[in-house]
Amino acid sequence: MSSSDTKRGVRKRTHDRAFSGHSTALDSLPSSYNGQKPPSSVHFKCKCMSTSLKRIQKELTDIMSDPPPNCSAFPRGDNLYEWVSTLLGPQGSVYEGGIFFLDIHFSMEYPFKPPKVIFKTRIYHCNINSQGVICLDILKNNWSPALTISKVLLSICSLLTDCNPADPLVGSIASQYMHNRSEHDRIARLWTQKYANSATYPSTGHS
Repeated sequence: MSSSDTKRGVRKRTHDRAFSGHSTALDSLPSSYNGQKPPSSVHFKCKCMSTSLKRIQKELTDIMSDPPPNCSAFPRGDNLYEWVSTLLGPQGSVYEGGIFFLDIHFSMEYPFKPPKVIFKTRIYHCNINSQGVICLDILKNNWSPALTISKVLLSICSLLTDCNPADPLVGSIASQYMHNRSEHDRIARLWTQKYANSATYPSTGHS
């Protein structure tokens, strides 16, 4: 069996496992309301879940069949609202050779609200802080329902290639990037070798 056949098999199994148990948005609601009409908040929740689940299922199908370069993403267990992603450090960048894990959380308001994406692997980057929070405009005010998680991952990869010191989360790293680039790059490569050298998801916190 070729490596491509093996990858397709893994994707199919992940796809099938992720879709099991998610045939309806009503599954997570209480089974009985004692014969009473559910409150309007329940109808709203059901509608939101139905919309978000359909969108997430479509994106899962798309990303399994055509993943972004150097990226992967898939649900954590059976919960379609919680995903795990891996990014390979872009070639030619100070993160080259690293394997970076991220957590992705979709809310019931997705795609009308952006997903929450957090780095679980430690990284030396002026736009990513020690808690893994990412300063990226499309994850905040510039989010659009037309965007997808694939586009988000590609944007994060671009951020690893070209950081944005003008809008930093870590001011000291941004200052170092602008005024002592060689030292910045040395430390970033060192962190990549130290923290992003494992293909295993970090058990707690940053790896």
